[in-house]
Amino acid sequence: MSALKFTLEHESENAVSGTRPRAGVVRLKSAVDSSSAGDANGSVSDASCDTAKEFVIHTPQFMPVGTLGTVKALTVDELKTAGAEIILGNTYHLYLRPGHKRVEKLGELQKFMAWDGPILTDSGGFQVFSLAGLNKIDDEGVTFQSHIDGSYHRFTPELSMEIQRSLGSQIVMAFDQCPPYPATKDQVRAAMSRTLNWAKRGLKVPLKAHQARFGIFQGGLYEDLRIESASQICSLEYDGFAIGGLSIGETPDLMQAMTRVAAPLLPKDKPRYLMGVGRPEDLVEGVAAGVDLFDCVMPTRNARNGQLFTSLGKVNIKNARYADDSGPLDPNCECDTCRRYSRAYLRHLFVCGEILSARLNTLHNISYYLKLMRDMRKAIFENRFDEWRENFYRLQKSG
Repeated sequence: MSALKFTLEHESENAVSGTRPRAGVVRLKSAVDSSSAGDANGSVSDASCDTAKEFVIHTPQFMPVGTLGTVKALTVDELKTAGAEIILGNTYHLYLRPGHKRVEKLGELQKFMAWDGPILTDSGGFQVFSLAGLNKIDDEGVTFQSHIDGSYHRFTPELSMEIQRSLGSQIVMAFDQCPPYPATKDQVRAAMSRTLNWAKRGLKVPLKAHQARFGIFQGGLYEDLRIESASQICSLEYDGFAIGGLSIGETPDLMQAMTRVAAPLLPKDKPRYLMGVGRPEDLVEGVAAGVDLFDCVMPTRNARNGQLFTSLGKVNIKNARYADDSGPLDPNCECDTCRRYSRAYLRHLFVCGEILSARLNTLHNISYYLKLMRDMRKAIFENRFDEWRENFYRLQKSG
């Protein structure tokens, strides 16, 4: 098989606002054994990959973020129990420490972190460009200072591919320029031009035979630029495509509206990925628009800050109202946190600063997000997504 195969299994027949939620399957190759022969670029023959393990990802799907080779506070076994099918690693952070060559020498990222599922690595572009006062962008790449020690580094499309090749992820993201928000049309168009040029350059860098590539298109909140960028990027030989440049400061309404415009611009027969999104409501609206894959730090970051997502709305567990609450965090959740511990106990752990607070809170939030995706997938197959969506919002308000 090729590095990635996508099968569109079903589109909802009664979608909201004329959009078409969809469910599918992404099949990915695992890395071959280290004993397999490879060339100087790390590529291996197709024959050796025919025996490689196949990973199956059911879409729509949420990818927990493992920035530094760990989804914060959770073990890989806990991720599996929660239902995670793919996780995300961060090229920028892993390049700075422990270093991509070290990770490769130790057996690539999966072996390094003992995760036996697939991994998507972002290109490092968003992190580099978000270092507003610490970078300098030109047509060749970006020079930036490390947020750790201030040392200078330079990322190019080629280096981003080389780092991700060393990490050994199943899905490799193109290096792109994410324009800021707000941005003028000229600024967005300039970022689009660089993104297209860098996408072409990145394709020339060979990857390992198990690695697939995703392109990213830009366009900000300008519908005509989104159409133009999608046409340009989707003409290139990528295995899937991502919507970039959203959830960077615009309102949720603007982000959701542009997602409804952007998703249908992408090929029907390839995976669609909305990067860095987001709240449960944003996942629901993204799926409604026809998006397949999502990632965001929100469930893990907010868990550590005491904000928990439940089927009945958000719970700020530090609030005094929960001090004597013997009920479960979410009566509709089967995760270990909800089955075994009370809201009162979770509040006690949080206000005392106990490490267990971060672990139990994160376990719940990740479990909730992954169950949310499974529920939407089921509703799509049963042609009741609109009904499910209405019930989701009704329950969120009831809490």
